[in-house]
Amino acid sequence: MLKISRPTLSGTRTLTFALPAAALDGPVSVVGSFNDWTPGAHPLRRRSNGTVSARVVVPVGSTVRFRYLGDRGRWFDDADADEITAEGGVVRA
Repeated sequence: MLKISRPTLSGTRTLTFALPAAALDGPVSVVGSFNDWTPGAHPLRRRSNGTVSARVVVPVGSTVRFRYLGDRGRWFDDADADEITAEGGVVRA
């Protein structure tokens, strides 16, 4: 699940990357153009609603490319992305 906040007065949006915790086998982080594709920079943390999630603040109008990196180096995409390419998901903020 991918949520995009309304624009703030400062010209940013918050992207919330969330997945069902029960579907995961080990730690997962979201990596992408917003963190120079650095594994572990944005780990998904367990929430009380049964999901794991991470938030990232980006400028309004930016195009963000991302993927999830799971345990043992397993990469996967988010079906809620605006587009899925060979490099992963694309979201337009």
